[in-house]
Amino acid sequence: MSEYVFNREAIRRFHFTDCGFDAATGIARLDYAFDTGGVFSETITFPGAPFTLDGARAAAVQSALRTLHLIAGVSYYKAAVPETLVLDAYAIDAGTAAFLTEVYENGLGEFAYRNGLSLRGKIVFPADASTPPGVPAAGLSTHALVAIGGGKDSLVSIEALRRASIAQTVTWIGSAPLIRSCAERTGLPLLNISRQLPPELFAMNKQGALNGHIPVTAVNSAILTLAALLQGADQVVFSNERSASYGSLIEGTGEVNHQWSKGWDFERAFAAHVRSHIAADLNYYSLLRPFSELAVARQFAKTDFYDAHFSSCNRNFHILGERPAQRWCGVCPKCHFVFLALAPFMPKPRLMTIFGRNLLDEPAQIPGFDALLEYQDHKPFECVGEGRESRAAMAALAQSPSWREDAIVRRFADEILPQLDASELPIAPLLVPVEEHAIPDTLWAALRESFRA
Repeated sequence: MSEYVFNREAIRRFHFTDCGFDAATGIARLDYAFDTGGVFSETITFPGAPFTLDGARAAAVQSALRTLHLIAGVSYYKAAVPETLVLDAYAIDAGTAAFLTEVYENGLGEFAYRNGLSLRGKIVFPADASTPPGVPAAGLSTHALVAIGGGKDSLVSIEALRRASIAQTVTWIGSAPLIRSCAERTGLPLLNISRQLPPELFAMNKQGALNGHIPVTAVNSAILTLAALLQGADQVVFSNERSASYGSLIEGTGEVNHQWSKGWDFERAFAAHVRSHIAADLNYYSLLRPFSELAVARQFAKTDFYDAHFSSCNRNFHILGERPAQRWCGVCPKCHFVFLALAPFMPKPRLMTIFGRNLLDEPAQIPGFDALLEYQDHKPFECVGEGRESRAAMAALAQSPSWREDAIVRRFADEILPQLDASELPIAPLLVPVEEHAIPDTLWAALRESFRA
């Protein structure tokens, strides 16, 4: 195959050319193209084929496939951000178009900021279909597909569902050994979905394509929604805390949320789209939405069952580039935050065993922790908690005989703590759940009780 030729300046239109699903093989195909020529195809393989699909479930699968096609297109659209979007094979209604515009505008917020772009009002999905009257139930069984990413959050959700006696399948996308290790550690049924990106995407990156963060959780949510229909499961469960709804405050720009598709606005909009356009009996929700990152950290610290298996360090999951020799690189914002969030709830020797070092006693790490505290810097573009959570955690450590002599904690106590409002520093108020969530009522009472100290 000759090398794909990409010329960003010449591109005016991005085409969602077609999509298809082969029930015999379990392979979904997503096709896209720019107006300058060439079609590039992404494939996603769902285990369990052949699938028998008919009636309402077959229609739901088709709708879920198109939703996936439209959301996953963000990976390719961003290479050139052309002015016109074209749907070649099917039409969508105004509600779907508005939802997709919201996903692209907000999900590409960090990408736009880093590339000096303004995408607001420029992403227009053509709405040529009438609004559907609603979709029927697909005849799904009571079962949860739970997304696992290898970190503490999804493990907390899995154990909470286990305690609530909810049948579940631990589900992940890709071939990361670390995620598989965590998934196998649960002892639950597993579902590993494979995603094959087209070589043209990497060729475009070498030829001047715009690059940056995309709403990965939105794409993964669409993939798991299709998987749930194929498996006959009525729940798709993610593990996004309320902290995900808050972005980084950039002077002169405003709020930019790296993890927008993990936030409440996306969850609410996607769940509504699923119920109105895909299947009335398919529920999408985050089990951890009512809780802060600190509340989840406290819950994780109650057991050491996963200590030798989990990692929240994103460098383990980069498609390209160097990965850490151990499960934790120790220098990225995720490592900084997870260490800090667990420290108030976990014995110091246990936490140091997990990380292999004491990150809070390394003066070279001060700038990284300052960013978490929103001290002389904005919150990092990473999936980390709010600045007030980091400040509360550090203030608690400053009072702890086990931690207060460590270099970064001592410097916080001497330099930063006197500048803070003491009334905002206690951890206890941050551990109280909120009522803004979409957790089924039958599950919420048991979950809230299990999170109590």
